[in-house]
Amino acid sequence: MMFFWLSVTAMLVAATGCAYLLAATTLVSCSVRKPFQSHAKVAPGVTILKPLCGNEPGLFENLSSFWRQDYPGHVQILFGVQDPGDPAIPVVRRLQNAREARDLELMVEATAHGSNRKVSSLVNMQSRIQQDIVVIADSDIRVNPSYLGEVVAALNEPGVNAVTCLYHGVPLAGIWSNLSALAINAHFLPNVVFGMALGLARPCFGSTLALRHQTLADIGGFLPFVDRLADDYAMGQALRAAGGVVSIPPFSVAHMCTESSLRDFWRHHLRWARTIKSIEPIGYAGSVVAHPLPWALIAMLLGVFSTTFLPAIAVAGASIVARVTLLRKVAKTYALPSQAYWLTPACDLLSFVLFVESFFARQVSWRDYHYLTVGNWVIHRGSRA
Repeated sequence: MMFFWLSVTAMLVAATGCAYLLAATTLVSCSVRKPFQSHAKVAPGVTILKPLCGNEPGLFENLSSFWRQDYPGHVQILFGVQDPGDPAIPVVRRLQNAREARDLELMVEATAHGSNRKVSSLVNMQSRIQQDIVVIADSDIRVNPSYLGEVVAALNEPGVNAVTCLYHGVPLAGIWSNLSALAINAHFLPNVVFGMALGLARPCFGSTLALRHQTLADIGGFLPFVDRLADDYAMGQALRAAGGVVSIPPFSVAHMCTESSLRDFWRHHLRWARTIKSIEPIGYAGSVVAHPLPWALIAMLLGVFSTTFLPAIAVAGASIVARVTLLRKVAKTYALPSQAYWLTPACDLLSFVLFVESFFARQVSWRDYHYLTVGNWVIHRGSRA
């Protein structure tokens, strides 16, 4: 009887998860319906900050997309690295030569201001900002030519003091990068949309953070965030505390997924999972219901010799259908490239294992640097692997 009731409980959780996926599907379809001015009425100068560390696949194309913008205002792009031998440097030099651009500047500065190497680079670049609007974007982000105009238009809306962007996953090659993109498109992105729709999430992403230069100065620049794990989220908190709105325009930018092995996939997504847990621990724990397929399989195993076995199989099938339906809606809403739908069951199982693992230990990895964390604070940085 104990196994029977455990099976029933797991099946109920799975059924709740299926309902959640259907609700998320509806909310995703509504998330980009509001009218949006795609081009700024005015075109103030923009400084784009790009902290770099290593030569990841597709880096040249990622960086080029920020220079190829249909934006009439002046654009300055600053690239920052901390190691004079960083493999990203030749990529920046190639871009400078290809574009013959006066305002593509590379800063090589080894000064460390805290445990977060990305924010240290931002601190080092801060004094070179020349334009009124500052845009920070991670190196693995690729954007459309209309991106800068749309971001500036959103920033010019009344009461807005910053803009951040949703992001979707685009695999570059191989099964692990496809799984990584699915984890973003079928799990992370709809979860964020669901949380925003219900007022449970107030995100700020490293994919884009745009704000005025004076606003950056008002929150103390980048220095207050040098020991934060989720520096983008912490900056969003500071900006909202300053009395403004962090706007999220109704489009997404591309996060290029480059994982080539299980190790790369695991370390990357485990860091994301532990980061989300560190900033929204209650909401993150509640997302246990967002994994219906694993719960249905648990119900099957517990009820293999009872009357719950066949219903559990049905719920497992329904969870796969619900997840694929959600993924198709995300792909259609955000105009994503073709998705590896056949990998969704494997992605669901891996995501659940990552969810469970994220509650154990406090270490995260970023670009082969290992960090020990407490909440959203980095308390120790170990040696590079």
